[in-house]
Amino acid sequence: MSLLKLSQIAAFYGPSQALFDVSLEIEKGQVVALMGRNGMGKSTTVKVICRMLKHQGGSLLFDGRDIAGFPSFRAARAGIGLVPEGRRCFSNLSVHENLSAAMRPGNWDFAAVAHLFPRLAERRDQLAASLSGGEQQMLAIGRALMTNPQLLILDEATEGLAPVVRQEIWQAIARLKADTGMAILVIDKSIRELSRVADTAVILEKGVTVWDGPFADLSPDITDRYLGV
Repeated sequence: MSLLKLSQIAAFYGPSQALFDVSLEIEKGQVVALMGRNGMGKSTTVKVICRMLKHQGGSLLFDGRDIAGFPSFRAARAGIGLVPEGRRCFSNLSVHENLSAAMRPGNWDFAAVAHLFPRLAERRDQLAASLSGGEQQMLAIGRALMTNPQLLILDEATEGLAPVVRQEIWQAIARLKADTGMAILVIDKSIRELSRVADTAVILEKGVTVWDGPFADLSPDITDRYLGV
């Protein structure tokens, strides 16, 4: 059964249309890569899913329910967890306070997040502003997990991080897939790393879904056409 299904989504920023015909589907336990060059509508699609931007056409179903009329907080309560681009931790709160602020009932608590990211346990009482960029990203992922989501959305979660930290993040994503069965939507540019975790891929070009299918079917011709510089 589909956990998330977008069909022919159109969306606007004021008079400017950003999405024209976006369709994607995520099944429970599936990892889907949302791909495309910069400015093609990936983050806008995430905003529509999380109800931070209303769509003007098409349908949006989550766990069998039409969530088009939901405000963003209801989408979060329904089970959509977002790790936004740019991290956006609460800089004046400690690591523990950042995580506690997002906590909802479920398996994910401070101990579970600390097991996934031991550095957060070591820095439990530090202010988020004092953390490195990689540690802040771990905190942002942990904060999303503390909402105990059915769907975790990672928007450029490894962007701008040191290679060693990027690997830690990818290892954590792989563990989430293997150990939790959580559905995950990943936006990232690294085809090699995505190939290790993603089951399927969806490619956007100018606000339109132009390709979707098993990640293993993502040929060099397709990547050159839609993802190359």
